[in-house]
Amino acid sequence: MIPLTPAETAPGTAPQADLWKPVLLRAVAALMFGALTVFWASPSVAVMGWSGGVYLLGTGLLLIWSVPKAGYRNDATPGRIISAAGSALTGSGVALILLHGDLPFGVIAAMGLGLAGAVEVYCGIRYRGRHVLARDWLASGIIGIGTAAALPFFIGLGAHALLGVAGGGAIISGVLWMLSGLTLRHDAKQAAGKP
Repeated sequence: MIPLTPAETAPGTAPQADLWKPVLLRAVAALMFGALTVFWASPSVAVMGWSGGVYLLGTGLLLIWSVPKAGYRNDATPGRIISAAGSALTGSGVALILLHGDLPFGVIAAMGLGLAGAVEVYCGIRYRGRHVLARDWLASGIIGIGTAAALPFFIGLGAHALLGVAGGGAIISGVLWMLSGLTLRHDAKQAAGKP
């Protein structure tokens, strides 16, 4: 299948030329969080709450910012759905910053990631072949749902295990979003260079 360009997308879903910005920033946030979880040998519960909270908060805000960049109006159905996912991540992030503990982290992070993942899977399926991010949403959503499903099983193992699961999902999705963002940036530069 040939990758979609903005000219080939469905009416009302043509992404802006700078869609790559929130996509690349989302990748950077995920990779930074993932690197923290890999290299911090024995994180405390406070480190887990702050790092996980800031990661989910940042990802949620970037997801909300990406709605108009993806070509959707905030008051239209696709924009509302994606904004709801971003709001769930943002709220989960704030809750994790305020509530520290293995149980709150496992439950709240799982709920935020699971809801956002379900929305991304829905958007990936619903807009498949009609939006440039559809395949990325689908893959990212599956990763988010998988991470959310695994987190509750690691609550009893402590902060290191919980961060390992969350960080593993973040690294995988970070690589995915990095490739997507770089591709979008390359395509935007090529489109700007054409007469």
